[in-house]
Amino acid sequence: MKKRLLSGLIGLMAAQPALSMDLVETYEKALSYDSGIAAARASFEAQQAASDVSQSALLPQVGAFGEANHTDLDGETQNTSYKSTSYGVQLNQPLFRADAWFRYDASQFQTDSARAQYNLAQQQLILDVATAYFNVLRARDTVTTALATEAAIQRQYEQAQERFDVGLIAITEVYEARASYDDAKSLRIAAENQLNIAREQLARLTGDYPEDIENLRRAFPLDRPEPTDPSAWELVALAQNWSIQSAIYELNASEASLKVAKAGHYPTLDLTASYGDTQIDGGRTNQFEGTQGVIGVTLNVPLYSGGGTQASVRQQRSLMTVAEQQLNTVRRDVRVNTRSLFLTVNNNIETASALAQTIISRRSALDATRAGYQVGTRNIVEVLDAERAYYVALRDYANARYDYVINSLQLKQVAGTLSPQDLLELNKWLSETAPGIEALANEDETLDDPTQ
Repeated sequence: MKKRLLSGLIGLMAAQPALSMDLVETYEKALSYDSGIAAARASFEAQQAASDVSQSALLPQVGAFGEANHTDLDGETQNTSYKSTSYGVQLNQPLFRADAWFRYDASQFQTDSARAQYNLAQQQLILDVATAYFNVLRARDTVTTALATEAAIQRQYEQAQERFDVGLIAITEVYEARASYDDAKSLRIAAENQLNIAREQLARLTGDYPEDIENLRRAFPLDRPEPTDPSAWELVALAQNWSIQSAIYELNASEASLKVAKAGHYPTLDLTASYGDTQIDGGRTNQFEGTQGVIGVTLNVPLYSGGGTQASVRQQRSLMTVAEQQLNTVRRDVRVNTRSLFLTVNNNIETASALAQTIISRRSALDATRAGYQVGTRNIVEVLDAERAYYVALRDYANARYDYVINSLQLKQVAGTLSPQDLLELNKWLSETAPGIEALANEDETLDDPTQ
């Protein structure tokens, strides 16, 4: 199943500063900038050339030749010397060379393996771009919640200070509020640093530092994987996963290399032909000038090569066993990863749905705790804990959506179906004006069912 993932996104964008960048634009920049995909492409092209080199050993070899000799004969009955020159063209056509045929077969399998690795590299670039892109959004949301938490706790700290000043609360509550405020401030600083790191990771792929990137719309649906049976995904992965395809071709190449080694016992047969001018100058009795044509066949039968052929056969048998075991390992890994990612994606959906309800509950609890604090039935620690819990729920909900996106793409990659079309479909749910996590904090009622 030789699918080609060569991107249909041909119009690559030139690297330049951008005010806002969506997912497809990010991928287009990565296609032209990322060194990993360039190296994978060059490796595939190099293997294609290696296959052509192997094929050349089966095709006619034509060359020009020229020679000049001086011969001196000194014997009892005759003393003579002469000069000879000849030049022309020579053809050599292999008629039977089993090792060259099997070596060509091995190179073709290796080319197929390199193609599979190149396709895998293209899928990996899609996944890397999406992961880096949504990690920036994830880090940005973390900064937003950290800032909101810091601001909310700062207000509580200021209110606690005012209440202490008029004698309504003890100084310990002020200390609690100040400690929480300092803690929130340190978390905000760490979150801002993580955002800068996430932007650097994205720039490593694209060479660009956009001022902003588009966010997921609130209505983005969290659909369950289709088909809904993990066994069906497993069958697709075993048939289409590019790592498995590459391992299969490597095993086929190893089997062909074993045949090459065994062919060391086989005879070789070549057709040779030459045509050219010959001149012999040896005085009056030994002269010749004219053309000469020669055609014939050459047979070589190996008899003994110092045990090298037998050793080469043993070596290739062991290498073929290595290839077989590597294929088994890849298949097992793909099977486990496919089922695990299927379960993870469904878990992301359930988690996002639960967190949507958690946000509403946390908001209600926060409002009630604030009201209780005003009338003296709750203390400052309870208010601060409620503030933190509410913003943690907001952050976790956003992370669950991003986890769903990345894990869905990983599931398609392990199944061998990931393509740029998936980014195009996902890009439709991005918008420069999409509300961020702050809007979620103000509009909890929109989170009743994130899967719709």
